[in-house]
Amino acid sequence: MKTYIVGGAVRDRLLGLPVTDRDFVVVGATPDEMLALGFQPVGKDFPVFLHPQTHEEYALARTERKSGHGYKGFKVYAAPEVTLEDDLLRRDLTVNAMAEDETGALIDPYGGQRDLAAKIFRHVSVAFAEDPVRILRVARFAARFTDFAVAPETIALMRQMVDNGEVDALVPERVWQEAARGLMDAQPSRMFQVLRDCGALARLFPEIDRLFGVPQPPEHHPEIDTGVHTMLVVDWAARQGFSLPVRFAALTHDLGKGVTPPELWPKHHGHEARSVDLVRTLSERIRVPADCRDLAVAVARDHGNVHRALELRPGTLVELLERIDAFRRPERFEEFLQACECDFRGRPGYPDKPFPEAVYLRQALQAAQAIDAAEVARSADPVRIREAIFQARAAAVAAWRDRPRTDKP
Repeated sequence: MKTYIVGGAVRDRLLGLPVTDRDFVVVGATPDEMLALGFQPVGKDFPVFLHPQTHEEYALARTERKSGHGYKGFKVYAAPEVTLEDDLLRRDLTVNAMAEDETGALIDPYGGQRDLAAKIFRHVSVAFAEDPVRILRVARFAARFTDFAVAPETIALMRQMVDNGEVDALVPERVWQEAARGLMDAQPSRMFQVLRDCGALARLFPEIDRLFGVPQPPEHHPEIDTGVHTMLVVDWAARQGFSLPVRFAALTHDLGKGVTPPELWPKHHGHEARSVDLVRTLSERIRVPADCRDLAVAVARDHGNVHRALELRPGTLVELLERIDAFRRPERFEEFLQACECDFRGRPGYPDKPFPEAVYLRQALQAAQAIDAAEVARSADPVRIREAIFQARAAAVAAWRDRPRTDKP
């Protein structure tokens, strides 16, 4: 029985990156032998065990054979005669198909070290095509390892998988899981570019795919293309280290522009309402969590109002603040403003321009919060309490706006 460290831990060590999780493969053992050594079984579909002291995962070497559509249709064979090379052959990319033995010696039967040096993601074998999740994984790796490229032959194989309908078998939860991880990586736009290159973006995220090639007014959008703008916006969010809800809102804020009739281009009047409907449709389809969905809906609906904030009347400002729940959830209001700033910054020449609207809206909220809502409610007609509080807030915002001061944004 021999034990090897495999996969991402080996790859990251060779790249000089921190290794946080280690996966082990055991060659030449049976489940009974693992149990006798004190390992605890945890695998449902194949033999995986937890180490009795470290609780790290140890999997018996195995092979897999496609037995159905999608990523669940596999027959697994794990036995003492399965070699390390057999196990590594079933893995997705050459850079993930390396191992280290107990002495630290590298085992690299499929050229992973060569592809690491060349910064290439290349599939190990045609068995890559048996698991459509690998399309999402490769795209996500592109977002994480921003100086790597996907080998042309791997893109071609991924495109063949898309044409064969393999991605259509992916369950929504897995699509979201991989997309969310990619959104939290260094350059999310690279994930969507890889998906677009192989045709998977149109199948998995048609709302995003159809943004490409849709023009916007050049006086406001020097990049012109809506898809390009969206990628600049989501990459800006990533560079700021913003949360997943902010990054998802950045990705989806302009979905409505993708369904503007071409005869109306480059204008997109009313795209905000269309964007809201499309955000909800996308979120329902891939099971987006409520916090991400709700922030994305708010940003899609009201990002235009944020960019016009300095022109809005006090009552309209209070309506905006109430609509995005700023009084009850100030932390979400901050995320809302972050996503709107990403929209502003995601244009050539705009990263260093002033964005006074965010400061203005924060100050408007502070002014509206300064009223004593409880006192207003006590002195109001019981059936008009909500209106009375609104009017008091609007009056406070008006007084703040009209008062001479030096801290105007």
